[in-house]
Amino acid sequence: MSFRYVRRRVLLYIVVVGIAAWVLIPLVLIGLAAFTPRAEIYRWPKTVIPQEFSLSTMMFFLRSYGVLPSLWNSVVVAAITLGLTLVIGAPAGYAVTRFLFRGREFFRVGILVTRMFPTALLAVPLIVTFIRWELYDTLLGVALVHTAMALPFAVLITSGIFSGVPRELEEAAMTLGCSRLGAFVRVALPLALPGLAAAAMFTFVISWNEVFAAAILTVHNRTLPAHVLGALEVSPLDFRFAGGFFMIIPAILFMALARKYLFQMWGGAVSER
Repeated sequence: MSFRYVRRRVLLYIVVVGIAAWVLIPLVLIGLAAFTPRAEIYRWPKTVIPQEFSLSTMMFFLRSYGVLPSLWNSVVVAAITLGLTLVIGAPAGYAVTRFLFRGREFFRVGILVTRMFPTALLAVPLIVTFIRWELYDTLLGVALVHTAMALPFAVLITSGIFSGVPRELEEAAMTLGCSRLGAFVRVALPLALPGLAAAAMFTFVISWNEVFAAAILTVHNRTLPAHVLGALEVSPLDFRFAGGFFMIIPAILFMALARKYLFQMWGGAVSER
């Protein structure tokens, strides 16, 4: 084992540990503050590890005005977004991978181009359009915007996983009596579960954490991030810490549930079967 190899490995570990610390340390500090009493949060000098833990801060956040309704709104919006994105994105990713059609490469580039436009530039047209369509201040309107934001990722991820599914398996299914749709549902779709899990994870995280569109398109039916953002200027520190921690946990749990599928992504599921 050469000295150069050891040095590269050490540098790699240092970089990995540094990135992990950069991501995890703020989450840990927010989590500790979310279970710290208000008096302990405002105490000075402040210690890294609180001397006392309590559920009072989290209970204060959950009992605050509008938190539970906005939490339910976030769950509904995320569920609608997840369903629409998978129903539209999975067939689109399959079509991009399996079929040759004029403008296919332009379509792939166009998927990425849609992410070039910031939501702030579309704020006024979206508000005017949604008012005309009677979708303003509705959960369906927010879910449609979140679906438009998540679809490019879903199409790219599912197209990548469908490219790892052997075409011969679908052809064999069709020779045994399956239609093209039947081969897609019974053969390609089960083998693409890792890609669908990854697309579902990204879709859920995008919808759960998105705040700008939810804030400008709703007044009374706000999601949890939009509600917390609107209350930041007048809320105490314990409300902010508890709100930040509460919005982090569902995304982490969802990613933990989808983790076993993510490890099989990019063809791992095909090689195991």
